Amino acid sequence: MTVDRPYDIVLFGATGFTGALTAEYLAGHAYPGTRWALAGRHHLRLVEVRDRAAAVNPLCAELPLLHADTADTPSIEEMARAARVVITTVGPYAQHGEPLVAACARAGTDYVDLTGEPTFVDRMYLKYHEEAVRSGARIVHACGFDSIPADLGAYFTVKQLPEGVPLRVEGFLRVQGEASGGTLHSAIGIFADVIGMVSAERKRQKAEGRPSGRRVRIARRPFPKTRIGDGWTLPLPSIDPQIVARSAAALDRYGPDFSYGHYMAVRRLVSAVGLTAAAGTLLALAQVPPARSLLLRLRSPGEGPSAERRARNWFSLTFTGEGGARRVTTEIAGGDPGYTETAKMLGESALCLVHDDLPETSGQVTTAAAMGDALIDRLVKAGLTFRILDSD
Repeated sequence: MTVDRPYDIVLFGATGFTGALTAEYLAGHAYPGTRWALAGRHHLRLVEVRDRAAAVNPLCAELPLLHADTADTPSIEEMARAARVVITTVGPYAQHGEPLVAACARAGTDYVDLTGEPTFVDRMYLKYHEEAVRSGARIVHACGFDSIPADLGAYFTVKQLPEGVPLRVEGFLRVQGEASGGTLHSAIGIFADVIGMVSAERKRQKAEGRPSGRRVRIARRPFPKTRIGDGWTLPLPSIDPQIVARSAAALDRYGPDFSYGHYMAVRRLVSAVGLTAAAGTLLALAQVPPARSLLLRLRSPGEGPSAERRARNWFSLTFTGEGGARRVTTEIAGGDPGYTETAKMLGESALCLVHDDLPETSGQVTTAAAMGDALIDRLVKAGLTFRILDSD
């Protein structure tokens, strides 16, 4: 990849809630000498974010500010050509994401986002994967809470199991937090276009094919084969299983026959019933345009909770893995998932692509395939927990 560019990292969407948190994170954790810049539509708001970054690190007072707008294709292309890696927090990605993916694929620029929108990811694969392979760009979607804990957690679990044997992994999420405005808008967009999501997935499967001589499956059963403690489990309809499956298809270490199931774990039956009802209600309302408009007004993209509220939030994702007569239980855990930890994961993903010795990959790739152990090491140093709870 071309390295003779003005910036190592450009953060696009820096004036949004998560974008500003990511700017503060980079201010405190980017290596000395890392050349980075802030980008967005509104210069004065970028100045405000730069001031917040400078409060963390006075050297950031001179951060370059770039004008870029998804409605202005030349500005997006100029930004992509100027950077080694572009981080984007500008969503919903189905509405605003494609111009930057296209520009990065053409320019050979690495790209990271925090999308959880499967239709967007599949359509970007169909349109730009081959071009990114030719240019050397690494297009890495889902570098936040969607889907780093699931992707790297499954990868970490697989590495504790024997090689060359069939493996089964299941993930169980417990969380205290709240959805961001951007997440709400993305979720409503997904629910409103279920047919499009299924169509894009099938087209991708046809174009992508299956790994040669191996089988990779998503377990879609309503209940897991294994249990973790007391309580109730529900299938978790997120992008996470697809991302894990794509890592498994890309890496032989997942064995000749790999399956993954993804679940929400709750302690009380009333919580399980409430979550199921809420998901069903959101799906139904998203089909009706007036109701969908009302839902979109509940919270605007860019809004988020206070630092005090975020400090009370947490997540843990427990994995059970089986294969070759061995069983292991692992866990990834961290703080506020939707904002604080997402900004950390996004920032460390970009820094990893810039600074670390990584496998040769290109095209649309996952965090496990593109960064794997290097990104786990970074996240552990940044405060996330990866640990083995039990093995036999």
